[in-house]
Amino acid sequence: MNMKKYILPLIASLMLSSCEDFLDTNNPTKASSGNFPQTKEQAEMILAGVYNGLNRISAIPYSSFHCISLLASDDMFGGGGNGDKDAQAMDMFLVDAENRFEPFWKASYIGIARANNAIATLPNCNGYANEDEKNQMLGEAYFMRGYYYYGLASQFENVPVFTSTEAGNIPQSDPKDTWKQILLDFKTAIELMPAEKVGYAVEGHVNKWTAEGMMARAFLFYTGFYENRQGKQDITIELPDGSTLTTKDVQGYLDDCVANSGYKLVEKYQDLWSYTNRFTVNDYDYTKDGGFNWVENDANVNPESMFAIKYNEYANYNEELKGYANMYVLYFGIRDDHDQATFPFMRGWGYGPVSPALVREWKMAEPDDPRRDASICYVPSELPDYDRAEGWEDWVQETDYINKKLTPIGGKANDGTIKLFSHLMYDNDAWTVNDKDINCTQDLVLLRYADVLLMRSELYEDADKGMNEVRQRVGLPSVSYSLEALQNERRWEFAFEGLRYNDIRRWGQGGGQSNGYTEEVLSKQQNEAIYFGGQPDLNVAHNGGYVERYKATRGFFKIPESEILKSDGVLMQNEGWGSEGLYMGWK
Repeated sequence: MNMKKYILPLIASLMLSSCEDFLDTNNPTKASSGNFPQTKEQAEMILAGVYNGLNRISAIPYSSFHCISLLASDDMFGGGGNGDKDAQAMDMFLVDAENRFEPFWKASYIGIARANNAIATLPNCNGYANEDEKNQMLGEAYFMRGYYYYGLASQFENVPVFTSTEAGNIPQSDPKDTWKQILLDFKTAIELMPAEKVGYAVEGHVNKWTAEGMMARAFLFYTGFYENRQGKQDITIELPDGSTLTTKDVQGYLDDCVANSGYKLVEKYQDLWSYTNRFTVNDYDYTKDGGFNWVENDANVNPESMFAIKYNEYANYNEELKGYANMYVLYFGIRDDHDQATFPFMRGWGYGPVSPALVREWKMAEPDDPRRDASICYVPSELPDYDRAEGWEDWVQETDYINKKLTPIGGKANDGTIKLFSHLMYDNDAWTVNDKDINCTQDLVLLRYADVLLMRSELYEDADKGMNEVRQRVGLPSVSYSLEALQNERRWEFAFEGLRYNDIRRWGQGGGQSNGYTEEVLSKQQNEAIYFGGQPDLNVAHNGGYVERYKATRGFFKIPESEILKSDGVLMQNEGWGSEGLYMGWK
């Protein structure tokens, strides 16, 4: 196993019990904010702790914005079993427990506190090789703070914003001010980090180009949802430090990324996904004889991955270490435990059954798009031995379609037995816990170069600025730019990657007012054909339906009541989250 890929999480694990302890102390006998960090090596430990928030969030997927971004979109239902009310609730803009999202809230603010500490202390360390090395590390801290706030603001909208180590019981920021701080953090990261591509897949760090891509993503959401960006209208945003950010600035960032970053599209779209790994590819009918070769085989570098959560074999069931495994794939795997019948897809909890409406609309709009079969498994034809009666018969909102991107993948050993491909690819003796439920190690990619290309086309309103390159990768003809064409392209390219939800929200607003787009696409989930307990059924949303719940909440979720109570009335709950937001169960 290529251990370089896993250095960062291991360092972070050493800090879990100590990072917060020294934030407000000055004890000369132990590390504290008064004497730590002092050296470059200590600075690296501080920065590793900042990144560790990503793994903390991964430990409990059902609390995270990434999970919401999948289930609350129009392309996936909630799913899971009768006991997985959290999944069904998120699908329908409901909640099954008053503190359902507390782990995400806490992990995000731990990451922010650590980033604030890094920003305050890293400039004072000694031993940097040069100014660029110091600025690179400092820029990463700014980036990560912006990223943690991006998730919080997307999920809750009304959140407190801390930008120093002197945190306190402060009220929620105006949402526009929160997003301006996010944009400023990404802008600062861009300006600090040197224009050299950092070997992300080896070192586990973000770089200048990552910041340029996330800047564009945040800019598109903010200007779409709050500022009524129309086409390439040149909006000017005044940031908290008095500087400005314009549409042309963001276009320039993406131009810079395309021209200078060194990232590129993987030649074959299928090679992005773990079912093309070398232990699976020749035994899976869809990939057999296709010449596919997973880009992450044996911890290789993915030239399209610009920002990803890295995982390793050191996960265990301890709450703080479970996130070193990719738990998302477990939650979104097929709800069955018969590996021979579902190969190469292995057991999961059944979150996110694919909406049949997505398949119909995709076939109608782009009948020859190979990404559809690369992303979606049509169970009756691909898994003919799958028997609903022999599976977990309590599966809720099951459909004939499952996703192929975010799921545990099995491979065949020399004796023909099916094992998690990670167990076959890497040394089994190294696993802290040898358990297929907690041993998925494929990256969770959060930003791909393809996104940079499509955002660039959107900001310029020009298909030749990137969209046609993305289409050409999968053998589709060039098209002229239109918003509808761009919307479809993003939907097909990034199916089940967590981008669709914020996309449909930003396209459905104009200056803070709904234009009806989001409600229209969400309404298509109503009365779709599903299975409940293996029997044909209809998807009927609860508590008024998808559209009414979206209107009531504007797509933002319930702040944990525990945080409201601890604030002594300083924090206010979001609209739409009284008793009308409580989900009681499917039937």
